[in-house]
Amino acid sequence: MDDTPQEITALVGREVYSKGGVYVGEIEDVRLDLDAEVVTGLALHQLNGDLFAGIENGARGVIIPYRWVQAVGDVVLINDVVERIRRPDDDEEEEAVV
Repeated sequence: MDDTPQEITALVGREVYSKGGVYVGEIEDVRLDLDAEVVTGLALHQLNGDLFAGIENGARGVIIPYRWVQAVGDVVLINDVVERIRRPDDDEEEEAVV
């Protein structure tokens, strides 16, 4: 993996896929922790309708935790998002609707 620093804006517009190759959505924005100077989440839009069928109609997208990111290249690969989203009865709030 190339460790050369990149502009955060370079993430915007990249497609996001799960490790299993399932299209999740496209990055619209990033969530930052300015004090720690780290990315904490990815705001996705143009979502895979099969994965996000339960989202309320007024929602524009979802924010996924950056800790799910496994690799960043031409696309972004994330960890097992399909399994986490399909189990909304878990006690943890893993994704937020924006």
